[in-house]
Amino acid sequence: MNPSAPSSKLSFEQTETAARAMGLGSVARAEAESAAALRALRPSIFSGASAVVVVSDGVFYSYRRDIVGLVNAARLPAIYPQREYADDGGLMAYGANVSDNFRRAAGYVDRILKGASPADLPIQEPMKFDFVVNLKTAKELGLTIPPLILPSADEVIE
Repeated sequence: MNPSAPSSKLSFEQTETAARAMGLGSVARAEAESAAALRALRPSIFSGASAVVVVSDGVFYSYRRDIVGLVNAARLPAIYPQREYADDGGLMAYGANVSDNFRRAAGYVDRILKGASPADLPIQEPMKFDFVVNLKTAKELGLTIPPLILPSADEVIE
């Protein structure tokens, strides 16, 4: 998680609460708030971990290939917050569709440029979500994805 991003802290706290409620044991966190901090991390930071959840953050999105490489080097199953992580070799991703959000934001820019007051525009939540499973990465990590998961995926990378 990015310790300087309030949304990252909230996402981590919610993930931790959900893990406890499901009886998954303890949750540790690795922190990075810059590209240099991400690149300084080594697979050993995941020592004792059985899985990884990467929370959504702009810094992380920009350096997702570094993060995916780090997690895959640790040979752990991981879920990421956007489909682009799975496209870049992550095991699986579930989250809001980035392209759709950008398209919808462009509509807001258009309205503002035509004179609308930003204060008068409603807050929108993401409308399109992606669930992507990367079977190629699963094979490389020696993992088997349960067959019941695959039909739920919007895309399966083979």
